[in-house]
Amino acid sequence: MPTRRTVLQQALLTAGLAAAQPLRALALTADTSLTIANVTRLYDVRVARIATPQSTADVTQAVSGWPGKVSVGGGRYSMGGQVAIDGGLHLDMRGLNRLVWLDPAAKRARVQAGMRWRDLQDLIDPHNLAVKTMQSYANFTVGGAVSVNAHGRYVGHGPVGGSVRALQLVMADGRVVEASRQQNPELFRAAVGGYGALAAITEVELDLVDNTRIEREVHAVPLTGYVDFFNRQVRGDARAVMHNADLMPPLFDAPVAITWRRSDKAATEPERLQPRDRSYALERGVIWAMTELPGGGTLRRAVVQPLRLGGERVVWRNREASLDVAELEPSSRVRSTYVLQEYFIPPRHFLAYTRALAPLLNTPCADVLNVSIRHSPPDADALLPWAREEVFSFVVYYKQGTSEPTCRAVGDWTRSLIDLALRHEGRYYLPYQLHATRAQFDQAYPEAAALRELKRRHDPAGRFSNALWARYL
Repeated sequence: MPTRRTVLQQALLTAGLAAAQPLRALALTADTSLTIANVTRLYDVRVARIATPQSTADVTQAVSGWPGKVSVGGGRYSMGGQVAIDGGLHLDMRGLNRLVWLDPAAKRARVQAGMRWRDLQDLIDPHNLAVKTMQSYANFTVGGAVSVNAHGRYVGHGPVGGSVRALQLVMADGRVVEASRQQNPELFRAAVGGYGALAAITEVELDLVDNTRIEREVHAVPLTGYVDFFNRQVRGDARAVMHNADLMPPLFDAPVAITWRRSDKAATEPERLQPRDRSYALERGVIWAMTELPGGGTLRRAVVQPLRLGGERVVWRNREASLDVAELEPSSRVRSTYVLQEYFIPPRHFLAYTRALAPLLNTPCADVLNVSIRHSPPDADALLPWAREEVFSFVVYYKQGTSEPTCRAVGDWTRSLIDLALRHEGRYYLPYQLHATRAQFDQAYPEAAALRELKRRHDPAGRFSNALWARYL
């Protein structure tokens, strides 16, 4: 069976682009020692101090010894300043990355919040265990995933908060508090998907599952029949582990459903985890070609997608769950950058919403590469749930310029997309660019009133903050 890299190389050769090289990154000479950036390289935040704690005691000392605002950050994959506040103390949690304990028999683990999913996978794979719920890529920190209540492609699991047993929190007054569904439940609910509004997460206790082999199935499904297909072929199948459907430009009207089901077949790719030392120059070259060269859309639709999804693939669950965002990273984000948006729509509005969404995605201010559709049951854990009922999520992945006029145009476009979701009784996801108006935020997340009340009680001076909460809370 050809590997993914062979498939991508075939795509470049087919298009006659194998010799094409992306632009080199421009050198940046500005002093960024106290600037907190995010993956998009947009919206840098200048802070007064950066602390790099190695323990919960270090976090307590840093919070107690700082008189002003405090923000919390991990992998810095949020895209609108959610991990920093202007002039404040930034807690860089990436050094807080050790395993606290692992109980293989109980399928549970407790980790420091700065541990990345991939580091946890390295520790649990020898026990034939896997993470229950996480993002599609393994570079994110566990605490950051809990703070945004992230999700992936896992069937029936919903957001990561559903797999969290307990949290250790450092409050604004320096107290260390244990929070779970049974102990300090209101603090637990506010921390899951709370974006650091109330406390710093320092430890996370998680449920784990068995690591199994999974086999990929690919089906082209009519847009009008996708919800029925999901209900019949995916939701009701106990073997279904992961699922998403891709919508491709320019029409965004032909879902390609990709389901990974448990399998007893031999693995077609032997690695149990993605190799850490892999070079992704080829993958980056393909993305560059698809977005920069004439005919890139045709290359994507007619060559790359069929090659990428063709053939039999059976892999270990941990291998598919240990993808590296490096395969998506462009050679430069100076003139353009890659960004996400996400919207959550009840199934009753799926068809009407998707049909209304498609024409909005063909915009001069952004090049939408694809829309990935996932599913989530209702979320009963988070105080600010993005899935207050069953929803399909629409993850919009696009490329935009970094100039000020383009950013303004993208803001206008984003607000129109948010309005569309709200008209279909949906919500938008908070870890991205802060283009929503205050009225849009309040309509999407009326539960924020309860978060404000909790903050008045537990953080009356408003010490924990970031660009997100400075704007909306």
